[in-house]
Amino acid sequence: MAATTPAATLGWDQVIAWRAARHHLVERAPAKAMLEVVADVAGLHAQVMSSAELTLSSRVDDLGPEAVGHALWEERSLVKTWAMRGTLHLLPAAELPMWQGALSTRRPWESGAWQRGFGVTLAELERLNDAVAQALDGQLLTREELAARVGELTGSPTLGDKLRESWGVLLKPAAALGLLCFAPSKGQQVRFTSPGTWLGGWAARDPEEAMDEVTRRFLAAGLAVAGAAGRGRMEVVWRQEGKGRRVQVTIEPFAGPRPPGPGAPPRPRPSAWPPPPAASWSCAGRTPSVWAWP
Repeated sequence: MAATTPAATLGWDQVIAWRAARHHLVERAPAKAMLEVVADVAGLHAQVMSSAELTLSSRVDDLGPEAVGHALWEERSLVKTWAMRGTLHLLPAAELPMWQGALSTRRPWESGAWQRGFGVTLAELERLNDAVAQALDGQLLTREELAARVGELTGSPTLGDKLRESWGVLLKPAAALGLLCFAPSKGQQVRFTSPGTWLGGWAARDPEEAMDEVTRRFLAAGLAVAGAAGRGRMEVVWRQEGKGRRVQVTIEPFAGPRPPGPGAPPRPRPSAWPPPPAASWSCAGRTPSVWAWP
């Protein structure tokens, strides 16, 4: 990338304040802005549903205890699916096409290593995805019901059995392709359905345009620190974003100590301890480059 002259130099207190404001942690939003907050923070991590509820309630005033569940299963204004890092997230339903388009640009299941690791060929996975889409069209199915139906549709009970394994790894490609999302649970059993029928239809987004928009969302939600996320990864994101109103700034080196090794006596901690969320030991003592989206 061509060198860019930083527009400003920031201290870590400014970085923290900027991020906190962007994440609605300085001024809480009204309850009617709940969906806007979810969009602003690029979705709610929901591996544990109570964590997503707490994340939202810390940013939104007067949020009732049933608000998230009501938005998910009654209004259908939120949708639950596997998203970033293959983990569960809650996303605004109206923005699912954007997120799905961006997520579909990364297809780890197409690599031989992924297929060997999970005991499936690409041809089998494509058959499985087609069967999942057919089985869930207009239906709400538990994993057991979905596995049985996939076995019937593919004529391969063995392929259906693969959906019963582990953490639902073989269902994640279907989610990334927009073929699957979560539906209301049946007792203690999770259920799945088709986003197309559950959300009343949707228009697909161009994957590259969707990735551009998602990148802007992440830059708008928090400063992207090269050293914190891995310089190579962040440079890829910058290239994908490609254009727009991003500006480069630098931040002052974080002066905190490195964690002591095993058996070492504890070191005095400065007032800045612990390090800010954006800091990492890979950039401690340096002046990392940072991108911001004004």
